[in-house]
Amino acid sequence: MGRKLLEQKAKIDPTRLYSPREAIELLKGLDTARFDESVEAHVNLNVDPRKADQMVRGTMMLPNGTGKTRRVAVFAVGEKAREAEDAGADVVGSDDLAARIREQNFLDFDVAVATPDQMSVVGRLGQILGPRGLMPNPKSGTVTMDVSKTVEDIKRGKIEYRVDRYGIIHSILGKKSFDLDSLVENYFALRDELQRVRPAPVKGRYIKSIAVTTTMGPSIKVDPAVEKE
Repeated sequence: MGRKLLEQKAKIDPTRLYSPREAIELLKGLDTARFDESVEAHVNLNVDPRKADQMVRGTMMLPNGTGKTRRVAVFAVGEKAREAEDAGADVVGSDDLAARIREQNFLDFDVAVATPDQMSVVGRLGQILGPRGLMPNPKSGTVTMDVSKTVEDIKRGKIEYRVDRYGIIHSILGKKSFDLDSLVENYFALRDELQRVRPAPVKGRYIKSIAVTTTMGPSIKVDPAVEKE
């Protein structure tokens, strides 16, 4: 661990659960990098992702966006391809786009969207897109006929969340340069969304712990019971 990170970590009480506002304000005040870091939340849920009825996954709009420009690839033809281009998609295609991905290892995009009729094309890319989390999926809203709205929403800050095999949700909350109120509002929007999709079989405590951090900074424990401040 570097000297600078140790110095910043020393400003945090590891035995304390901070309120979301206190934790994010503390993060913003730490001198950890020379670039505009992302602020992230890591939410540990009391779920068993191996059970289908406890898989927590979905999409949501952060009220203040992510501060990150996301590149969108769209598999579509005809009118839907034109709609995607007009909505600001970074790359649009069908078999030609699939060939670029397969033959040239073209992966210069953060999200892939497809119309349902293109899934036969996309399906052949499963071994490439799947491990990278880029496979279009109806549950995440990326297999759709409404490509225009989907592309626009992604560009405005729509995020996908999905519990990992350890039961943890990893999500961006914005950029360190965001004002404090915007980051706090995004935090509570995420927490409320996860509460909304709580699986019915889960009994007792649902959110086990929450930590916030920045790209290069230390982790700060947050009290998950604190309501909006």
